[in-house]
Amino acid sequence: MNHICLVEDEEKVAAFISKGLQEHDFLVTHAGDGLSAIDLISAQSFDLIILDLMLPDINGVDLCRQIRRDNSKVPILMLTALDRVDDKVNGLQAGADDYLVKPFHFSELLARIGALLRRFKPDNQKEEGLLTFSDLTLNIFTKTAERANAEIMLTTKEYHLLELFMRNPNKTLSRDYIAEKVWDIQFDTGTNFIDVYVNYLRKKIEKGSQAKLIHTVIGMGYILKENKAV
Repeated sequence: MNHICLVEDEEKVAAFISKGLQEHDFLVTHAGDGLSAIDLISAQSFDLIILDLMLPDINGVDLCRQIRRDNSKVPILMLTALDRVDDKVNGLQAGADDYLVKPFHFSELLARIGALLRRFKPDNQKEEGLLTFSDLTLNIFTKTAERANAEIMLTTKEYHLLELFMRNPNKTLSRDYIAEKVWDIQFDTGTNFIDVYVNYLRKKIEKGSQAKLIHTVIGMGYILKENKAV
């Protein structure tokens, strides 16, 4: 499941794109303005960014330059109603990898996203459909996991939880974030179901290995990393 950051201030447009992408098995996180986008992109790993050119607080071209300064590899697809050649050139020169003019056919958006994802393969994806971290491997096509070549049997939720960790290695994931992305709900501080599922997953991936990978960050959440707990 590829994780896309959608930066779009028009709520109806954002809802339309988000729903369509989710129906095609993409994970979508939406930012309604440039400042929110900066916070999201600095805190999380994304496979692709869809960036509207006309934002209420930061010009999309300037935001694109800022993103590109901090992240030279993430593919950026610009969406805009501006169709002049100069506008397209400015966007591409700012660091965008592709440019799509509104209104557009959703099938074209999907095709362009697919092309960009094929061109820009994430560093932790040794081959298409395979996520790796340390000696842990997750195949997103067959939905199977292995550690040191030993298969790990996972439930559906455990699989999605592990995929979330492996797409965000070395980053602390809050319980709120995990609940939203894996269960699509707001986290209830009166329950401990996130901790229960993380412990289930932790026991399965650490069985037979002395090296711990999922660590608790006290008061904050959990992190997938190789060294000792934070």
